[in-house]
Amino acid sequence: MKRRHFLGALTGAAVAPRISWAGVRVELVAHPVEAQILFDDFPPTPMLGFNGTTPGPALRVRQGDFLDLLFRNQIKDGSAVHWHGVRSDNAMDGVPGLTQDIVEPGAEFAYRLRVPDAGTFWYHSHNRSWEQVAKGLYGPLIVEETSPPDVDHDLIVLIDDWRMTEAGALAPGFDNRHDQAHQGRLGNFARALIDPGGPVRRGDRLRLRLINVATDRIFPIDLGGLEGKIVALDGMPLPTPQPITDVVLAPAQRVDIIADVTATNRVTFDFPVSDGPYALGEILVDGENTNRRSGRITALPPNRMPTPDLEQMAILQLTMQGGAMSSAMRSQTDIWAFNEQSGLTNIPFHRFERGQTARITLMNDTRFAHGIHLHGHHFFELNDAGDLGAFRDTTLVNPGEKRDILCVFDNPGKWLLHCHMLGHQAAGMKTWIDVA
Repeated sequence: MKRRHFLGALTGAAVAPRISWAGVRVELVAHPVEAQILFDDFPPTPMLGFNGTTPGPALRVRQGDFLDLLFRNQIKDGSAVHWHGVRSDNAMDGVPGLTQDIVEPGAEFAYRLRVPDAGTFWYHSHNRSWEQVAKGLYGPLIVEETSPPDVDHDLIVLIDDWRMTEAGALAPGFDNRHDQAHQGRLGNFARALIDPGGPVRRGDRLRLRLINVATDRIFPIDLGGLEGKIVALDGMPLPTPQPITDVVLAPAQRVDIIADVTATNRVTFDFPVSDGPYALGEILVDGENTNRRSGRITALPPNRMPTPDLEQMAILQLTMQGGAMSSAMRSQTDIWAFNEQSGLTNIPFHRFERGQTARITLMNDTRFAHGIHLHGHHFFELNDAGDLGAFRDTTLVNPGEKRDILCVFDNPGKWLLHCHMLGHQAAGMKTWIDVA
């Protein structure tokens, strides 16, 4: 990536219009679209999208309500919709071959799921996701608290990258095995897609909902022009808000920030790399809010968190194996593995009784980072002392690192467990668990 690639990519794209539910079924239609990914002097890029746009519409629903949606597939390949981070019923999870049949071209599927947790989530294709998500089949899903925090703007910030040709089209090669054996399909152009939400003034209090929707890239993010706290990770409120430092988002991870605007001209989102910061996006600041009296930033209302049984729990290990420069690389077909198993087989990683607690050691025995995502549940990250940390659905495990997680498997069904570097998932790094 070159600095000049980013200088014009600041506010040219925004999240699509919002859809809110009022107890009626809404259609979500996947079909080809065109989007202005590059600068205005380039032609629009052929993509895939929902309801005429990529990203798809920002879906908003109140905590505890039902999301009642008819998905219609009008692309040339089979597809399905996964509601990332939502602790839904298993039949509504959107994983072809595990929780539902694939939705063939021209067919439709009715999703109806209760959304138990307030927070920042998203939806995306879960069939050939390494290609369909890269082409634009995703959008934000916001579950609003019954008593939301007092802010002047609630803004969605989707962070993505694309591999583009000089003609302004998506580069081919979504099944490139070299990419999949390394870091995945990394783009040569990146930007933050920001929901502007109206004029922003110095002194305004913002809620920023950052979502990494890239297929494979890890994004460290430096924010400028504001002061505040991190209040939630992966949709789940932190018991104590944390300073805005070392913000790193693996693919699919989210972070909620509440902050006060201190800048007089712009709030910035920078991608720090070796030769300096690269501008991903900005929010223009105009004027001053003289009425806002910004007090202490307090914790968001907590979602339900199950109580782990520390006396009787399963002790398990999930080892990530394979990839380039590894003696354990499987083959050109099955590049990655968990515990010597590549892809989905008839044997799950583990079978749990409903409500059973497990402590799982995630061991990265590869040369590349992996963002491990569990469907249908959240889990506690454990710190070095073994204390409960953040309650997440995706955790980043760096090369040679290990991380212990603690999960109460209280949601019955067959659930996917995979690397959300989607190129790694495509090449074998996925398994499943069965909750009775």
